[in-house]
Amino acid sequence: MKLETIKVGRIVNAHGIKGEVRVQPRDGDPGFLTRFKTFYIDGRPVTPTANHVHKSLVLMKLPGVDDMNTALTYKDKDLYIRREDAHLPEGEYFDDELLGVEVYDAATGACLGEIVQVDSYPAHKVYTVRGAREYLIPAVKDAFIKSVDLSLNRMEVHVWEGMATDEH
Repeated sequence: MKLETIKVGRIVNAHGIKGEVRVQPRDGDPGFLTRFKTFYIDGRPVTPTANHVHKSLVLMKLPGVDDMNTALTYKDKDLYIRREDAHLPEGEYFDDELLGVEVYDAATGACLGEIVQVDSYPAHKVYTVRGAREYLIPAVKDAFIKSVDLSLNRMEVHVWEGMATDEH
């Protein structure tokens, strides 16, 4: 389902004494977070006055946060963006949007279940689909994923032998 806001990271700590916060990106690429002007913390819009990548984290300077103690009040808060601000390429989705999507066998039209989990691996992501059986479906377009339509809450996949977790 298409979401209004997407969780993109978590503030994990303060950084230094001037009020910067350390943000752990939810997905691997910290540079992705530097593309946005406005984030949402506790439902309120926040526009960082600065943000940059530092190792695998993003350091942000939030308005009105000028010392370490104030920065620490943001520790463990989630960072969201508006979905429409992401401008993802056609056919790309955030993991959260895929949770709950119904998955169908493209060959037979049978409903396999719904996506309950998205796991990231070095080569690609894998969708866990639960219904009468459980399937592990590699997130590889065309080879496994035929189509995705979030407005219909539907994904069609090519089912290969061995994708069901109870097959031997």
